Amino acid sequence: MTILAIDQGTTSSRALIFSDDLEVQGKGQQEFPQHFPQSGWVEHDADDIWTTTAASARAAIEKAGNPRIDAIGITNQRETTLIWDRKTGQPIHNAIVWQDRRTAETCARLKSDGVEDQVTDITGLLLDPYFSATKIGWILDQVEGARARAEAGDLAFGTVDSYLIWKLTGGTAHVTDATNASRTMLYDIRRGDWSDDMLKLFGIPRAMLPEVLDSAAEFGMTRADLFGREIPILGVAGDQQAATVGQACFRPGMMKSTYGTGCFALLNTGETAVRSDNRMLTTIAYRLDGKPTYALEGSIFIAGAVVQWLRDGLKIIRDAAETQPLSERADDSQRIIMVPAFTGLGAPHWDPNARGAVFGLTRNTGPAEFARAALESVGFQTRDLWQAMRADWPEAGDTVLRVDGGMTASEPAMQFLADILGAPVDRPANTETTAQGAAWLAGYRAGLCPGPDEFGKAWRLDKRLEPQMNDDTRDELYDRWSRAVAAVQSV
Repeated sequence: MTILAIDQGTTSSRALIFSDDLEVQGKGQQEFPQHFPQSGWVEHDADDIWTTTAASARAAIEKAGNPRIDAIGITNQRETTLIWDRKTGQPIHNAIVWQDRRTAETCARLKSDGVEDQVTDITGLLLDPYFSATKIGWILDQVEGARARAEAGDLAFGTVDSYLIWKLTGGTAHVTDATNASRTMLYDIRRGDWSDDMLKLFGIPRAMLPEVLDSAAEFGMTRADLFGREIPILGVAGDQQAATVGQACFRPGMMKSTYGTGCFALLNTGETAVRSDNRMLTTIAYRLDGKPTYALEGSIFIAGAVVQWLRDGLKIIRDAAETQPLSERADDSQRIIMVPAFTGLGAPHWDPNARGAVFGLTRNTGPAEFARAALESVGFQTRDLWQAMRADWPEAGDTVLRVDGGMTASEPAMQFLADILGAPVDRPANTETTAQGAAWLAGYRAGLCPGPDEFGKAWRLDKRLEPQMNDDTRDELYDRWSRAVAAVQSV
């Protein structure tokens, strides 16, 4: 058995080939451009998403020795919104990325109308530009004739998974899975269907929407010309839910945090859809055999992206790998605080108008101090989420945090994370947890992979980082962080 896992992310498209024991046999990856038409706006060219995905898949297959692919699993950047013509398959606008804040005024107006409680009750989400609904509305209103075409059934909406399935199947399948649907702000997470109330509120024609399936299901067959023959697509999950599966967080109370472009923490709450009192999100962790498992989620918009800013914006590093050794040269007498609110603040603040700032600069502050502050900003933001989730659901107890994503390779960043949380941080032996989650879903559906319990027993630890910081230092640093966040929200 060989599974192709497609991992379509915010800054690159990746593909991995997994063997029957879910070991990686080959990889392919291509970065693609980011487009910033205005401050706070982020777009992708849909053709870039598709061509880099297809090229990465072919490269992975070749590097694995051209094995016979038995199934495909897909994981994807979530909330990113595409609308395309059903006949031609051509998008009518660039993809509007999850980070995009252009609909902040729309969300503020709806909040002032007093509808956020209804939105949260039905979707588990907060009124924020992060989610797909207001992005869909913006495209329908800004592209001439789009709304009429959508109402006539000529246009299709999809998150990235839906768009890729459409392309892979030659337009024969317009589907998504429950995890991606739960991020649109249009899906009733308890009833398991698109919400007529939300469609009416946001002015979205139902005819645009994909069919919602389990995370392990029959999503369609690929075109034969893509990989030499038709291949079933059997697993789909949004990237953070796929990482939750890949980290084997199948039991209530288990928690993972993924550090990619952003940072996303999910706490498994089992059959209970916990409503947050601390502005966390209630979401679907996965849906298997028609049964949803819920989670509390906290989303941070800028994690690995702050390292990209050091490289591309400030140009104080040439490669992300330089951040760790540079940070280790920082002056311990300087503890600057960096709040990377480049596109607003995510959970638990949800302030789209906040912008980034650096506090505590001195004449001697230099690249090393900026590098350390950038890495520490990720730990501080994670603690914001950690505290809010534990307050929402005390049943979680003394949770150990399982981490994955590119930034987990940074020992200083992960040690600071354990220190500022005052809790152990577990890094898995397999760092490809997101892609592995997608591969497992496909293999589970095909009857080739073990069930959740057996898969969970196979999870292996690489390293546990224990907190080393004393309580006084931890509290002092976090207090400085909290005051800095308050300052950027009041500017």
